[in-house]
Amino acid sequence: MHWRSTRTVTRRPWLLARGNVTAMLRADSEMCDHAVDLCQRLIRIDTTNPPGNEREAAHLLATEFSAAGLDPKVLESAPGRANVVVRHKGTGAKPPLLLTAHLDVVEADASQWRYPPFSGVIAEGCLWGRGAIDMKNHAAMSVALVTRLARENIRLDRDIIFAGVADEEAGCEFGSAWLCDNHADLVRAEYAIGEGGGFNLNLGGKRFFTVQVAEKGFCWVRARVRGEPGHGSMPRNDSAITKLAQGVLRLAKGLPPHRTRVVSDFLAGIASAQPALVKPILSAITKTDILPRLVKLLPDASVARALGAMLSNTASATVVRAGNKTNVIPGLAELEIDGRTLPGQSDADFLRELGDVLGPEFELEVMRSAPPVETEPVASPLYDRILGVLREREPDATPIPYMIPGFTDAKSFTRLGARWYGFSPVLLPPDMRFADMFHGHNERIPIDGLRWGTEVLTDVVCGFAGG
Repeated sequence: MHWRSTRTVTRRPWLLARGNVTAMLRADSEMCDHAVDLCQRLIRIDTTNPPGNEREAAHLLATEFSAAGLDPKVLESAPGRANVVVRHKGTGAKPPLLLTAHLDVVEADASQWRYPPFSGVIAEGCLWGRGAIDMKNHAAMSVALVTRLARENIRLDRDIIFAGVADEEAGCEFGSAWLCDNHADLVRAEYAIGEGGGFNLNLGGKRFFTVQVAEKGFCWVRARVRGEPGHGSMPRNDSAITKLAQGVLRLAKGLPPHRTRVVSDFLAGIASAQPALVKPILSAITKTDILPRLVKLLPDASVARALGAMLSNTASATVVRAGNKTNVIPGLAELEIDGRTLPGQSDADFLRELGDVLGPEFELEVMRSAPPVETEPVASPLYDRILGVLREREPDATPIPYMIPGFTDAKSFTRLGARWYGFSPVLLPPDMRFADMFHGHNERIPIDGLRWGTEVLTDVVCGFAGG
């Protein structure tokens, strides 16, 4: 069934002038069609990382920019690992705004998909394919916007920079991190808009729109434990594998909760939209230490996992290594752990918690890490503009600040001083959960939701950068 938002939007002229500078652009049908077409073409380019091979996608976008009269730069950090950067010049009255999207995607098991993951099929009212939500949709919307600004020679008060980057799904080494280390002047901006928020979710019968203002850090750890080796015919309770298995079971119970400002504001926003009788109860619960236990009792496992990850540092066992011969009990076992740290928590804090759970027999080695990112203070003219557009377009929904449990290219661009907001707007029908689309089977985006997102992103960018 082709789903459409039931909300009626009054169409206004797509171009509004102010003074001598055309300061406002409204996304019309042609621009929305462009975003849908671009997203479809990007999905059909397999940029699974590893190996990435983002070059073809970068050149596709560079061709779009060149056709609009812009001067894009395709920059390769390694063979095939391409990034594309372009700047639409404004008046220079204010510092630049960066729009950014990663061009790589995670792997997809085609046998588990309703439609082939790199076919870009349009069916059932949706555009299907790996990257439809994460995050070729944002690349397509941003490129449609920037090229329209260029074609109409619209000069805003800020330069608008677009960076389509490689390698975000594997840690940003060949993408945003490389750009910031080697071409900082091309991507330095006062504000940045990227992934992490902008989707709607339903909680307690109410609708909310997320605006990402924080993301967890990561601390990837190798844990080693030793035990007595021996012959496989004579089991040992003190073997390295037994100790490792016991440690994994302890790890599965989780790490202790910590309060953070952004999660408190997120929960307060949810509580504020609840009925009068429920509001004080929910507000009281969110201020107590029983909240982590209550979250585990939620009937929706997807929501429970997402909320639980916002309340503590997390540690997921992901890779196990031990032994190489069936009849030999090995003396060493290794575990790789994907650790994620809350704002206010350091690697040392995480390692201490990890050590307390695993025990003193485990040796811990940090393989790679990056700190949390938090936009401070949250409020700004850009944040206010995002909230204003959402309230105008969807007055029955509540915008709320949000922290994602994963990481984004914010890790890199904030090093150059950008204030980051994760806002890749998309309108989802009530029965479609963003979390299920993100890295999941059958990733897809509603066509109407993508068009809505193009309109909203255009309103946000032009209203903010226009003066």
